[in-house]
Amino acid sequence: MENKKKINTIYMVELALLIAIILIMAFTPIGYIKTLGLEITLIVVPVAVGAITLGPSAGAVLGAVFGITSFIQCFGMSPFGAVLLSINPVYTFIVCVFSRVLMGWLTGLLYQFFSKCNPLKKASLVLANLCCPILNTLFFMGTLVLFFYQTDYIQGMAQGMGARNPLIFVLLFVGVNGMVEALACFVAGSAISQALKKVVRHTS
Repeated sequence: MENKKKINTIYMVELALLIAIILIMAFTPIGYIKTLGLEITLIVVPVAVGAITLGPSAGAVLGAVFGITSFIQCFGMSPFGAVLLSINPVYTFIVCVFSRVLMGWLTGLLYQFFSKCNPLKKASLVLANLCCPILNTLFFMGTLVLFFYQTDYIQGMAQGMGARNPLIFVLLFVGVNGMVEALACFVAGSAISQALKKVVRHTS
């Protein structure tokens, strides 16, 4: 019983620490690299670390925190988000928050799957850290296209890029962003996850 309480305490402390890191990153320049389009976000790193070391539920919580901070950015801190908010606040909330909850939750599930699959077991940590930014881009852009692609704002952007369909628009809009996020999560996320797993017992 005492050991279980100790594990729960460690779990809560690590989760709180990762939430604090996300909040710091979200509201300081270290969390986002500004580009002409979307911001390249490095906040996927602590989300991936938490999903891997603490499990899918923690990944969902951390994804929710990330998403909420992203939604807050729409209130004047992100020009792109501010326009989306002015078009439809409810859809903007879904794009910002629900996509990140799914990203964190699925990253944790994928890590558990990879770690139990013999051919992928040794690479499970790295694979999960790669999946996190990919899922972030997939869900964010998927919901963005679903809810906003037909709006004048996104259509204007698509025409300016020469994108004739939603798929080309997504590829042109986040190609570099996705690669930078994937690289950051691969390097930083893998290193941090490996270090934490050596000192903290993994809890699903």
